Amino acid sequence: MAKNNKALANKKLHTKVGDRVIVVSGKDKGKQGNVKEVDLKEGKVLVDGVNVVTKAQKANPMAGVQGGLNKIARPVDASKVMICCPSCEKATRVKKVVKDGKKVRVCVKCGETIDV
Repeated sequence: MAKNNKALANKKLHTKVGDRVIVVSGKDKGKQGNVKEVDLKEGKVLVDGVNVVTKAQKANPMAGVQGGLNKIARPVDASKVMICCPSCEKATRVKKVVKDGKKVRVCVKCGETIDV
């Protein structure tokens, strides 16, 4: 079955850039970090300090890249992370509620708003 390009463009994730997340499965289970990037097409998020790999790189003085073994963060599937509620400090799901005419994300466990 061929995937429809419009369906990929309308894909939404539960995380946004700047959210504090907790990894719930995989080799980095239990680690926390902030979301740096969100890739809607692939369904992945880039979290600082999570899924760090060592990459051998050649030096490139023109681009300012130092050669050697560099540690870089790779994207993680969005289903492996959960948002950490700022008030109760627990991994939680998110529900969307209309408050003051705006849609905001709310913690399911404690009811506090996540969007600031």
